[in-house]
Amino acid sequence: MTISTAPGDKDSPATALGPTALVLGAFSAVGTWAFLFPWTVLAGALAVTFGAMGLHYARRGTGRLWPAAVGTALGAIGFIGTVTLLWSLT
Repeated sequence: MTISTAPGDKDSPATALGPTALVLGAFSAVGTWAFLFPWTVLAGALAVTFGAMGLHYARRGTGRLWPAAVGTALGAIGFIGTVTLLWSLT
C-alpha cells in the first residue's frame, strides 16, 4: 500500500461548518414565517455560531467562506425576526 491514510487539510471537520450554518440559517429564516418559534430560535443561534466559526476557519484556508457568511446572515435574520415577532405579540 503506497497510499497514505493520514487526514489532509481538506478532511477537517471545519469544512462542514459553512454548509451546516447555511442549512440552519435557511431553516431559521423560513421557519420564522411558518411559526415554528422554538426551533427557529435554536436554529438561528446555532447558524450564527457555526457561521462565525466557519468564517474564522475559512479565512485561514480551511472551509468555505460564502456558505458560512450567508448562513450567518440568514441565522441572524431568522433569530432576530423570531425574537421581534414574539416580542410584538406580548
